[in-house]
Amino acid sequence: MSITYSDGIIHIQGKSTSLCLMVHPEFGLLNLYWGARLPDGNVAYVLDGITDGASFDLKSSRMPYDLPLRGSGYYQTPALCAVNNMGNDLVKLSYVSHEIYRGKKHIPGLPQVYTEEGDGAQSAEILLTDALTGLTACVTYTLIPETDVITRSMKVINAGNSPVTLTHMMSASIPLYGSDYDVINLSGAWARERHINRTPLAHYGVRIESQRGASGHEQNPFIALSEKTATEHTGSVWAMALVYSGSFLAACDVNNFHTARLSIGLNPETCSWKLMPSEEFQTPEAVLVYSGGGFNGMSQKFHSTIRRRIVRGYWRDEVRPILINNWEATYFNFNEEKIEKIARKAANLGIELFVLDDGWFGRRNTDNCSLGDWVVNTDKLPGGIRGIAEKINGMGMKFGLWFEPEMVSPDSDLYRAHPDWCLHAEGRSRTEARQQLILNLSRREVQDYIISAVSAVLRDAPIDYVKWDMNRNMTEYFSYGREADRQMETQHRYMLGLYRVMDEITSAFPKVLFEGCSGGGGRFDMGMLYYMPQFWTSDDTDPVERLKIQYGTSFVYPASAMGAHVSASPNHQTFRNTSVKMRADVALGGNFGFELDLNTLTDEETASVKESIEFVKKVRKTLQTGTFIRLESPFEGNYAAWEFVSEDQSTVILAAYRRLTAPNPCMKKIFLKSLDENSQYINEQTGKTYSGAALMHAGILFPDTRRDYQSMIQSFRKA
Repeated sequence: MSITYSDGIIHIQGKSTSLCLMVHPEFGLLNLYWGARLPDGNVAYVLDGITDGASFDLKSSRMPYDLPLRGSGYYQTPALCAVNNMGNDLVKLSYVSHEIYRGKKHIPGLPQVYTEEGDGAQSAEILLTDALTGLTACVTYTLIPETDVITRSMKVINAGNSPVTLTHMMSASIPLYGSDYDVINLSGAWARERHINRTPLAHYGVRIESQRGASGHEQNPFIALSEKTATEHTGSVWAMALVYSGSFLAACDVNNFHTARLSIGLNPETCSWKLMPSEEFQTPEAVLVYSGGGFNGMSQKFHSTIRRRIVRGYWRDEVRPILINNWEATYFNFNEEKIEKIARKAANLGIELFVLDDGWFGRRNTDNCSLGDWVVNTDKLPGGIRGIAEKINGMGMKFGLWFEPEMVSPDSDLYRAHPDWCLHAEGRSRTEARQQLILNLSRREVQDYIISAVSAVLRDAPIDYVKWDMNRNMTEYFSYGREADRQMETQHRYMLGLYRVMDEITSAFPKVLFEGCSGGGGRFDMGMLYYMPQFWTSDDTDPVERLKIQYGTSFVYPASAMGAHVSASPNHQTFRNTSVKMRADVALGGNFGFELDLNTLTDEETASVKESIEFVKKVRKTLQTGTFIRLESPFEGNYAAWEFVSEDQSTVILAAYRRLTAPNPCMKKIFLKSLDENSQYINEQTGKTYSGAALMHAGILFPDTRRDYQSMIQSFRKA
């Protein structure tokens, strides 16, 4: 596992993957191979068949560029475009030098995969320059041996004498041989985020994007290609994900020679950047994963990277508390007495954290006012946040609080004082969504206000958890007072400002557990997880819908990143009735919690809830850090199933679910994976003992309960 250089080839070799770059005297940096591990980087021969021939197309159009550029015959999505003082966007990059070194350099101002001393990480930094304009690109690849992933990013330096305007800034762009693949992406909408799409790669390619100023409910910053025969457990998969939370583009181009190219980066529709002489621009980082073990193999590499090399700080390795959030129990209609009543019941059941959601500040009795005015409403909470927090602490629970710091209500003291502080275009109307506008975090004074206002609340009371919400997307994404030729920088400047705000606040309060939210899961990405170790997966808490949402989310993101709550029945989003056991059994597939009035439960339901809490406390280390394995897809049938295997292989948790029953049903077995065939496993619910081989090949029978919406949770201890 190393990066080596020999005969013009930079060979990045991980546990099960290789990526080979060539330094070419005419075409700059080429990407010759990305896939299964090679014993050496001797792959220069792949260029042998590339000739001009009799084709209308030039030889240059067929070259496997690592950094494809406009001009010279390349006609697809460029990785870098820069409009120069002559008015054209042509760039010709020639190799200057490269450096291979241990570790990884920090990327200032952006979330990223980080390394630790002794983890064996290595980087290759390749410098290329345009002799005419002085524009220079520094491409960095890093091998993370621990998780077997490769990262890529690019820094652009204007070493010339004139400004240039960058219009395309892709973080990664890699060719693959042929085009007979399926393309996989995660798409959806509010309340049905990250559903899995698998479709044949069309001859015209595919474009997956967000232009909303957030990674979004509709698409996720992830794209993968797979062999047609790939399954959850077999076959080759090539995947890219972006460590970024704003507008993005993920594309797969297919040229007229049926060669595919995967690329991911900033969306050129919403971002350009004026680069003055001596200035630099840094792209977000892309994470590249090759799996020869199907989609589960791909996911497990993403999961371990996020858990160990994206999530940071105190909560990276700590088990997460079981929480209750009052939102669906009360919405805005609460007072201190009502909150205390819910909290007392929660404490008696063993819940560890109470979260006070929206409605605690300003005149916030409905959603049409007070965002930005982070001052407690003493009519609802006479003792302030400190008073209610101390009461919750006195019950033996920690206390958490909801914020939506990036927003402002037109009916707020903040907006009346600073109407220019929101994103808007001068002379245009300001589009409201949810009766709110977005603060312009590209401005330093707005960043400073949010840091000050949120920090003041967190310093004033014993707050152990923050839910950080963001409930609308950008419309007029421009910045009052910024130069006209820099207005298209606003979305990215906003993200840089947001990352500064989050970095300062989370650093100042390192033991506060921050959970992100964006109208549910509308900004569920690695960029957010760098600052906040978990994210609210979806506002849809219906367990049947959550099977798809959580299954799809797991394609990239680990269970430890997913907020998952037991809510009321009928469900507030689908109005479906389900048992409290089914709701709890689905919720244990993420960070377990509740979002309902516990006082409305029957005695039987209360007993079931208490049993679920006790079980989660017993196994949550495995649920949070164990290997997650998908077994049955809810997108393909009536059942869903997944499995957790602890790091030391001693504990196995099987979770299986059925949506609908049927008359005279067929027998259904669930087959476990990744066990030791020769070991014995004791079922902790029944006391029965099974061999690993039996659990994997003979399977476990799903119980015939003759009711809709049923679940089965079983834990096994290695004898």
